[in-house]
Amino acid sequence: MAKKQPDNPNYKVIAENRQARRDYEIKDDLECGIVLSGSEVKSLRTGQSNIADSYASVEDGELWLTNAYIAPYKQAMFPHEERRRRKLLVNKRELARLWNATQREGMTLVPLVMYFNHKGMVKLKIATAKGKKKADKRATEAKRDWNRQKQRLLKHGE
Repeated sequence: MAKKQPDNPNYKVIAENRQARRDYEIKDDLECGIVLSGSEVKSLRTGQSNIADSYASVEDGELWLTNAYIAPYKQAMFPHEERRRRKLLVNKRELARLWNATQREGMTLVPLVMYFNHKGMVKLKIATAKGKKKADKRATEAKRDWNRQKQRLLKHGE
């Protein structure tokens, strides 16, 4: 997950998909660029976006982000569509790896976090993931609860 860098004033998390780690087993992640219009970037600077219901897919040799919400910018002369498909920028080797993961291995491409990097450019971190079943979610939750309880016991025992 993208961590905040305290010495860099340009770094800022715009949107985060917190449900992704609960609903999917994350295998690998990748940082990619995103093609945006001017009004979309201005709207993102105000922090009005949501990537919780979105997903990425490889279609016709290109990577696309679908169903990501970026609020309309009121002062824009040329407004944008709120939930349009946006092209993601990756190199050919990464695109081939993502295509193999989705087509051959049955993985899903899930956006994790959208942020401004240290140069002020909008970046999106996507992950190749496999969906969890209900029992897997319960097991993960039980393991997390046990670790919390164990830490409490160790803290009080000292």
